[in-house]
Amino acid sequence: MTFRRPRRLFDSVITRLMLLGLCIVLIGIVARYYTFSNFLREDLGAVVEAQQYALATYVARDIDDKIVQRRQLLERLATALPRELLDRPRALREWLKERYDYQPLFSAGLFIADTRGLAIADYPALPDRVGGNYADRDYIQAALAGQASIGSPIMGRAAKEPVLPMAVPLKNDKGEIRGVLVGITALAAPGFLDLLQKSRIGKSTGGFLLISPRDKLFVAASEPDMVFKPTPPPGINTLHDRAMGGYRGTGITINAKGVEEVSAMVTVPSTGWFVVARLPSGEAFATVARTQSFLLKNAVVGISIFALLASCGMYFVLRPLFRAADHADRMTRGELPLAPLPVSRNDEVGYLIRAFNRLLMKLDEQQAELARIAHHDPLTGLPNRALLSDRLRLALAQAQRKGNQVGLLFMDLDGFKQINDTLGHKAGDEALRQVTQRLSQIVRQADTLARVGGDEFVLLLCDLGDDAETAASTVAVKCIEVLKPPFAIGETTCTMGVSIGIAVGYGDVSADTLLLAADRGMYQAKKAGRGRYITYKI
Repeated sequence: MTFRRPRRLFDSVITRLMLLGLCIVLIGIVARYYTFSNFLREDLGAVVEAQQYALATYVARDIDDKIVQRRQLLERLATALPRELLDRPRALREWLKERYDYQPLFSAGLFIADTRGLAIADYPALPDRVGGNYADRDYIQAALAGQASIGSPIMGRAAKEPVLPMAVPLKNDKGEIRGVLVGITALAAPGFLDLLQKSRIGKSTGGFLLISPRDKLFVAASEPDMVFKPTPPPGINTLHDRAMGGYRGTGITINAKGVEEVSAMVTVPSTGWFVVARLPSGEAFATVARTQSFLLKNAVVGISIFALLASCGMYFVLRPLFRAADHADRMTRGELPLAPLPVSRNDEVGYLIRAFNRLLMKLDEQQAELARIAHHDPLTGLPNRALLSDRLRLALAQAQRKGNQVGLLFMDLDGFKQINDTLGHKAGDEALRQVTQRLSQIVRQADTLARVGGDEFVLLLCDLGDDAETAASTVAVKCIEVLKPPFAIGETTCTMGVSIGIAVGYGDVSADTLLLAADRGMYQAKKAGRGRYITYKI
């Protein structure tokens, strides 16, 4: 039997098979292109939205903690203020000065207004504040009505800069309002909104916004030109309109500048404001565009290889991809655990699988880093307040089962403010790191040392026996002694001490009660002369 060539090219079975296979390959490539792109965009979009929400939550909690801290301080000052001083403005100013120097959280000062809304004393003294009439301010009106209030962000009359005021009423023993205590914090004050204003997300316009829906105002933003500007009118940004109406969550929207972005909104509970974490979609889904480009290039290569080895190489070339796709599909359905896809060949298919594996690894690393940031202090690496709260609840639960006691040492550094004010914040940060190193040397592996404030540390002692108070006192003495040697900060030698409040309790004591007791003990130690410890009885 003799072999006869086809008279025409299209009469060849090989040509027909190649054309049929080429059509199948083209259809498969197109289908995979759109399916994988949509899947990757949806999957990556969900991850990016979750990350944005986690970032917004972290920033919102940070802002809320700082506002609540100031409000609580103002309420404590109002409770401690001797009412007879309201008729003695000069003595009243001296009283404010003593408390302000002790814990100056209100960067723009404190002042007291009488029942007419007239300022009668302030500290630090600002021009034209004493004697000014503040009766038209919302926080004054609320306080005169008997309610503690956080006012709207405004341009301060005396401070001459955007400020956040808050006020509490001053009542006598009969419950009658005698005046109002007001604390003013500049929005640009260091340590207040720094985390939001100085943080960026991505490489271009990504960042944070702090919005007051009541005032329709951008309170703070990563972009300085947006600070204290009115929010866009309804109809420009649909997701923003929903957020102003109370929606909190994530979404993709077109902003006022016409840029598509992924946004997450989280409420700041103490004020009713909300934080927006936003990232341009072009950056959020850059991996999708690169993956699409790679798929197109891979298609061209695949078609060329098919044209050369159509009859015998098609299955060989595509088999690893089929296996990888099946493996990935089974992972998405939960039939296999999430793990890097196996790479059997070092070709385009293997490159795609490695790129996908790198993407999975990168997402895992980002999630792990977000979890670490959410539970640790970025300066010292110690557990933060949230992680301390979790470990304290766990320690109390274990103590209740075992019948043991738990000790809590609330420590506040003496002399740290002077270092921070005279040598600068970088020196203050170095001092906090050295304090962390020294305290870590005396902490047991089972205990937890956490940083809960600017210069405040908490040491959680677990599994204490009947001599828990003695053991906690011994550790407190060690903490005081280990901080006595001078600190070498740059070319300067500085000294610091520590005031410690101790609280000891069994497992049936709540975490908040234990923390509050230790905090009160610390304040008693401060008042008693600092550099000592006091055990507060629960």
